[in-house]
Order: sequence, then structure tokens, then C-alpha cells
Amino acid sequence: MQYRKLGKTGLETSVIGLGTDQFYGEWGQNFNQSEVDKIIEKAHSFGINFIDTAECYGDHLSESFIGNAIKNRDDWIIATKFGHKYHGFQKQRTYHFDVKGIEEQLENSLKALKTDYIDFYQYHSPTNDDFFNKEVWEFLKQKKDEGKIHHIGIALVASAVTDGDLFQLENAESANVDMFQIVYNRINKLAEEKVFPFCEKHNFGVLARIPLARGHLSGKYSPETNFASNDRRSFENKDDTIRQLKFVQHLKDNEVPQNVNMAQWALAWCLKNPVVSAVIPGMKNIEQVEINAKAADLEL
Repeated sequence: MQYRKLGKTGLETSVIGLGTDQFYGEWGQNFNQSEVDKIIEKAHSFGINFIDTAECYGDHLSESFIGNAIKNRDDWIIATKFGHKYHGFQKQRTYHFDVKGIEEQLENSLKALKTDYIDFYQYHSPTNDDFFNKEVWEFLKQKKDEGKIHHIGIALVASAVTDGDLFQLENAESANVDMFQIVYNRINKLAEEKVFPFCEKHNFGVLARIPLARGHLSGKYSPETNFASNDRRSFENKDDTIRQLKFVQHLKDNEVPQNVNMAQWALAWCLKNPVVSAVIPGMKNIEQVEINAKAADLEL
């Protein structure tokens, strides 16, 4: 495993992190505690030390699986999020970016994760109005002073590449934010235009979210694939999905070296950019853990 510093935090994170969106059952597979235990144990054995989760991956369900699975809290850097509340399949949500809502979410996350502190507490895809709330800034600073939060981050929305969306980056230091998540993969490279240069200039940590483009860049699917009804991807625009999978086929034929696993290639492609501290793919089983972890050593 390789490790990189996460911006000005100074924390050394494994370049392959463990995304846990899948644990609450919207990707065609339901999980139980035993399965999650094995995934996290396998990730640890490969040197992965970063876990990303959220309050609305189920009603703190993903966090609960993680809290029950972790044996030694000091072995892990844990990031979770706030702002949404889960109400059922397909991420039916209400939004809670007010102090009262955030405080409730924080306490529930700490309880679910079975921990006294969260390494990175992240705004979950906020609008500019959600983010720019000095009362919330002060509340989060207070929780940092209490030791319940060590660092504050923002999981930016997928379109966070316009001048208007840069507002959150430009006001990050005022809000004590020092790391960002942004969608980045071989299909969606928009972060390179404005977000990455800004983060590099100001030494903000960067996590690449959705690095496998919701599994499309694993190379397992064709344009003819029909996703199951309990898989979120079955609800996405069919034309967009077909277009993406045709492009993936083009990549497989023209860019992926022979005898190289495409998922490993896609993760290593993200990590070629030195601004990226880590990628956070989801992993449904221990075989995927091993494939993804080995991407850390793949030189393109």
C-alpha cells in the first residue's frame, strides 16, 4: 500500500480508501454484519486505513456496520458526512444543515460508529446557501474544540466546477474546512479544470469520489446490461448509461494495457494526479478489496 498526506491535515492516508455507500443495500446486494466484517478485515490486511461513510447510507446503517466491524479505532481514519437524512430506497431524503439537525446527526454517527471522535466530518453535497451559515461554522468549531471532530470537509456536488460552485472552496478557510471530496474518474475529469488547481495552490486535501463511475469503469458491464430493480443504476437515465458504457468499451480497447484489470487501471489513473490523496471506491466483497488495493502498486 502507498500513503499520501491529506493536504494541510498532515494525516497519512492510504491511497486506496474504502467507500461504503454500498453497505445499505441500494446497489443490488444487501449486506449483513459478517460480510462487512470480512471486507473491513481484508482492507486492513492490505494496509487500507481510510473509510468513508455517511449518515444517509441507510439511517446510519453503514456507520453501524463499520462501528461493529472495527477492532482497533486507532488503525483507521474515518470520514462521515452530515446534512441528509435517509427515509427509504433510492435515497429519499430530508435535508438538515441547521445546527439542531447537525448536532443530532453527529451524536447518532458517533454512537453508530462506536467512537468518541470523527476524523473528518463532511458537509454532504451542500448548496452554497447550506454551506454559508456562520452559526453552523461556529458549532462545528466548538465540536472540534471538544474533540468530537478532528477535521471538517466538504463532499462537493458532482457539478462543483463552475465559478459559482468555487464559492465553497474560496470560503473554506473561514469555515475551518481543510479537505474536499469531488467526483473524479476517467469519464468525468471536470475537477481538473478549477477544483484541483485551487486545492493544490491552497494545500487542501482531495479525495476522488466515484472513481469507478458507479462501477462502470470496472469493465464488467456492457451497453446491453440491464441492472436489477434493487440497483440504483436501474433508475438512472438509460441513454446516459449506454453512452458511458460505450465509452468504457472504447477505453478498454484503446487505453487499458493488456492483462491489466480495468478497475485497477481506473483507480491508478486517478492516482496519477498528485493532487489526489486517495480514491474511495466501494467494495462489495473481499475479492474486490484485493483487486482495488493492488491498484496502489500499478504504474501506468
